[in-house]
Amino acid sequence: MISFDHVFKRYPNGREALRDVSFRVAQGEMVFLTGRSGAGKSSILKLVTLLERPTRGKVAVNGQDTGALPSRAIPAFRRRMGVVFQDHQLLADRPVYDNVALPLIVADTPFREIDRRVRAALDQVGLLGREKSLPVELSIGEQQRVGIARAVVGKPAILVADEPTGNLDHDLARDVMRLFTRFQEVGVTVLIASHDETLVREFAQREIHVQGGQVSA
Repeated sequence: MISFDHVFKRYPNGREALRDVSFRVAQGEMVFLTGRSGAGKSSILKLVTLLERPTRGKVAVNGQDTGALPSRAIPAFRRRMGVVFQDHQLLADRPVYDNVALPLIVADTPFREIDRRVRAALDQVGLLGREKSLPVELSIGEQQRVGIARAVVGKPAILVADEPTGNLDHDLARDVMRLFTRFQEVGVTVLIASHDETLVREFAQREIHVQGGQVSA
């Protein structure tokens, strides 16, 4: 599902973020990327989501070599993937319904299908009934769950999360991780970057440790 083969990433300023990185994540697997801030976790996620391309080596996602994918094909590539951010990135002036529906609207999904999927996604994260609420009316934990609903509303094959519990206390973080586990149990491949060692140990999934731009799995 996700594979890195001898991947290097060097930025224009000369900083080498990744050095000879190789690993595999199988379909339906849940994996934690761990390591200190600046170790290279975010660079790996950017390569998976095609926000960036490798300097050398091969990154394959859903069987596609991302380095060979033309720019015009990137939007369709990303529609098969859900992304969860630490800071939610919700539209503050739009209600929960609109925030979750956004990926479907961009993809020109018929309204009836949008309505069905949005309500199903909100039900999955325990927020059905809060469709009309603005983000500011929600707790931080609820805002993160809206972000997760938005990420899964398109039924992605892969769910990627960058420090999704970084702003949450341990109980809320545990609730969010349970949601990711539920998606993994129905076949979604889940890749989570986290520096919360306690949480990683508690959920006992495979860990890929990143240090100095290199990995150990």
